[in-house]
Amino acid sequence: MKRILSTTRGRVAASIAAVLALLLLAYGMPTLALAGEVPPSTDAGGVDIGGLSPEAARARLEEEFGRPGPLKVEVAGRTVTMKPKDLGVTLDAGTTVARAMDGHTTPAGIARSLFGTRTVPPVVEVDDELLGERIAALAKRVDRKPQEGAIAYRGLEPKVTLPKAGRALDRKEAARAIREAFLARRDEVTLPVRTTPPSVPAAKVKEIAGSTARTAVAAPLTLSAGDRRATLSPAQLAAHLRFVPDGRGDMRPSFDAAELVDGLRDTLVEEDRRPRNAAFRIAGGRPRVVPHRAGRDIDPDGLAKAVAAALTGGERAVRVPIVEAQPDLTTAKARRLGVKEKVGSYTTQHPCCAPRVTNIHRIAEIVDGHLVLPGQTFSLNGLVGRRDRARGFVEAPMIMNGRFVNDVGGGVSQFATTMFNAVFFGGFQDVQHTPHQFYISRYPAGRESTVSFPQPDFRWRNDSPYGVLIKTSYTNTSITVQFWSTKRWDIESESSGRYNVKDFRKMKDSGPDCLPMEGVPGFAIDVWRIFKKGGKVVRKQRFHTVYQPEPRLTCTART
Repeated sequence: MKRILSTTRGRVAASIAAVLALLLLAYGMPTLALAGEVPPSTDAGGVDIGGLSPEAARARLEEEFGRPGPLKVEVAGRTVTMKPKDLGVTLDAGTTVARAMDGHTTPAGIARSLFGTRTVPPVVEVDDELLGERIAALAKRVDRKPQEGAIAYRGLEPKVTLPKAGRALDRKEAARAIREAFLARRDEVTLPVRTTPPSVPAAKVKEIAGSTARTAVAAPLTLSAGDRRATLSPAQLAAHLRFVPDGRGDMRPSFDAAELVDGLRDTLVEEDRRPRNAAFRIAGGRPRVVPHRAGRDIDPDGLAKAVAAALTGGERAVRVPIVEAQPDLTTAKARRLGVKEKVGSYTTQHPCCAPRVTNIHRIAEIVDGHLVLPGQTFSLNGLVGRRDRARGFVEAPMIMNGRFVNDVGGGVSQFATTMFNAVFFGGFQDVQHTPHQFYISRYPAGRESTVSFPQPDFRWRNDSPYGVLIKTSYTNTSITVQFWSTKRWDIESESSGRYNVKDFRKMKDSGPDCLPMEGVPGFAIDVWRIFKKGGKVVRKQRFHTVYQPEPRLTCTART
């Protein structure tokens, strides 16, 4: 009996051993076969790397993901071509292969390798900072802020500028789209752009234009400062008023008071209480600073806010804010301007007592004492304005359309010529000067300028770091312009001979407004302004002038 049991146990043990041997053989053989290789039927982002060594799998992935080449990025109708690596997007082939081989020698891994497929997402490295920079650069070329609506006026009629939507690159979605395009091995991608609406819709802008904006300029606005009163007419209101978005989906009035303050100051602020700029006077042959005076003045920003608040509240009266104020040019600023010596001066002569002399004297009086700050451009027309009888100008001859005619302010070109030469010898920048059409013998040839209103103007720029004080003086037969500042240059003038000389023609006219012309040949001439410092030439500037022949015009009496 014991022998039978022993035999049976032996057979069972042998059977178990055989089964274990078969299992070990079934597991061991694939394990040995798959050792060191990517499992069969392994897919990484659509690339079959099954059965390859890790090195070969990495090479295949790098080849396949590099095959599409540069990525065409389309956004808002624009296309740019960029390499994925320049976008900060690259494939980590080594990590991808390592993940494909992870656990492939376990029983479950062996079974999956023998009887199924294996899908491994590619591992993509993204340099978020670099990708963000590239997308931001694209956004600069694409993004367009919404154009907000506005209401201005043409006369008293509201003029509407309708709003327009903007657009913006969706940066977060753009990064996602670029990454997905890389994973899918596509060679192009379209980035999403979203619409950005204006803060106030067009319907609302039109509504305000038809109601609130019309009411705002329907009547005058009364301004008060203490017991003084002034009025802003509807036209003045409209000229400086706009309606703009308020940031809360509505529109508010915006009033620009800066240009109105000068006109209101005379009415609303006593003269002896206003600030006064520092000034200069010549004493003992030297410029002296006349100290400034502080005072009280209209606050432009405060007035703008007060007017806007009144219009918002439907009121027609505004209290004007008057504040303590310093003048634009204080004593300290004036002393730092370097106005200390004469740097340019010129005098021209003229016959006594003609009407044109009155005009020359009048324009000299207006310009006398004017200060041109560093970097400023002086405009003769901008300072003097239109010459008219109300300010003492009279009719005198001037050149117009090739003939002498009488006009109010005629003759002031002699002042422009005198100032041009002060600019010339002071070493300042010529911005705009226009020589006369005909040569006039009392002026230096090629070194003179005409002027009329509004054009041609005479302009020059103070290109020095110092202030320039203009002083004028005159006699019955001369006009002088002086510049006081800090000397920078020694200036000399050289002229060519006259060339391309053209003779004049002879004419007759019996008209009642005929003014005779003596006849002067035309010619061309070159003048050089020579800048010297310490006796050495620093540079030269050429002025080329062409004069037309002045006809000899004889005025004949009508028969």
